[in-house]
Amino acid sequence: MRPGPTNSLTDVAGIRVGHATRREPGWLTGSTVVLAPDAGAVGGVDVRGAGPGTRETDLLDPRNLVDRVNAVLLGGGSAFGLAAADGVMQSLYAAGLGWPVGGPGQVVPIVPGAILFDLGRGGGFANTPSAAEGAAAYRAAHGGAVEQGSVGAATGASSGGLKGGIGSASVVLPNGTTVAAVVAVNSAGSPVDPHTGALYAVRWGVEGEFDAVGEPSMQDLEAARNRAAAQRPGGPGMATTIGLIATDATLTKAQCQKVAGLGHDGMARAINPVHTLFDGDTLFALATGDRPAPDLMELFVLMQAAGDCVTRAIGHGLLAAESVDCTASGGVALRSWRDAFPSAVPSVR
Repeated sequence: MRPGPTNSLTDVAGIRVGHATRREPGWLTGSTVVLAPDAGAVGGVDVRGAGPGTRETDLLDPRNLVDRVNAVLLGGGSAFGLAAADGVMQSLYAAGLGWPVGGPGQVVPIVPGAILFDLGRGGGFANTPSAAEGAAAYRAAHGGAVEQGSVGAATGASSGGLKGGIGSASVVLPNGTTVAAVVAVNSAGSPVDPHTGALYAVRWGVEGEFDAVGEPSMQDLEAARNRAAAQRPGGPGMATTIGLIATDATLTKAQCQKVAGLGHDGMARAINPVHTLFDGDTLFALATGDRPAPDLMELFVLMQAAGDCVTRAIGHGLLAAESVDCTASGGVALRSWRDAFPSAVPSVR
């Protein structure tokens, strides 16, 4: 297996991704929109964390009527950030896209979504994404390589005390089917092996994609441990890792739901612990139907690849994340994995 041309979600033809990022003083949050082709895509979802913030997930139940999704919102801002989906809906409606409910132009755009917790990290607790950010992410959506790191939904993300990020990865299966994932990493658990300082995700790379990433030196590891020990204890952090898997195969709603579920296995390989009381971990799945329906063994391989893409996307998100310091505006300071363990990534820096 090999990655697609950009090794990101947009390697699935017809899928577009856009970010809206707010980093000005008092702000550290954003929204990410994944747009399906104009005809929509079959969708599914699997929610594993105990503190989810979602919309339209019941609609994706295979027992329910609507079988096409126009877009998916991934956002910061906790439950307030779900408001960004309104901007996506209005933008889709203006473009005439949505579930038909009457005559010409009478459509209801289908926009499921999930949010992560980043409140107050920029300093202003009430500075959260709104419909304006959803509309901005919609306008920014394109089919080129997905921008990764401290942008969009992961602008204010934290992962096990390090700066979180949004990452993406893809793979082309032997039968030509493309599978890809995008993940905003904001976990209560850690993405780092405490014994070595290495990212759990990098061992799952394909075709040398993480060959430039090594294990940190013992000096870096000890320094990271000392910083962690010096941190003042506080209450339980709020978190949540959210993302989306896409494929160009033809799948049913039930199969999309299963793909999303297998994606959580990939999350569990990259973060420990995962699906905690303080996470609302949610993964969506979209199938555009450009390629034929897989047979049973092809479906097995596709679902395995979905989990692997999630793991690899988490690795890319952590590697692309950038350190932030918002303490001047009353927010937080978060160090990226690259800055915490510089000895492991000399060629990446």
